[in-house]
Amino acid sequence: MFKRLSITAAFLGAATAPAFAHLDPAEHGSLMAGLSHPLSGADHILAMIAVGLWASQIGGRALLAVPAAFVGTMALGFLLAVSGIGIPFVEPAILASVIGLGLLVATAARLPVAASAAVVGLFALFHGHAHGGELGAAGALQFGLGFLVATAALHAAGVGLGIALGRMGPLVTRLLGAATALGGAILVLG
Repeated sequence: MFKRLSITAAFLGAATAPAFAHLDPAEHGSLMAGLSHPLSGADHILAMIAVGLWASQIGGRALLAVPAAFVGTMALGFLLAVSGIGIPFVEPAILASVIGLGLLVATAARLPVAASAAVVGLFALFHGHAHGGELGAAGALQFGLGFLVATAALHAAGVGLGIALGRMGPLVTRLLGAATALGGAILVLG
């Protein structure tokens, strides 16, 4: 048991990186950079998988509507940033999204689909703004398309994982939610 706990702690410790979108505009702006970027940070992976997990817990129309709301609103946040329109508290909101989405999965929160879409949409606005704010206008279209596709793929992976785990019962998915929230707290402290 202690060995498993140590391995888990080492993994979470290694995953503690700042929640910044960490883009160097001189090195980014391509479709491939956009496709690979969501896979480059724990904050991205944890939040995007959690959206899919939560959608799978809600089921029905949420399987498509919740991830689609995230992707669509993330695109809006990206466009706002590229257009030079700022919003406050971007980085704290991204960290809060990891914790909040993890807690929604951990508690298997059941909200109406529209409310669930609104919750993830609010978080998505900040994720998209962070990407656009650090990228600038150079290559924005290609990069934006890439990270939208990669984000949708991470959501789909979360939905698929949630459906597969849901067949075994709700406990494992809820534990993943708790681990996501814990990972977000570690990112805050890191």
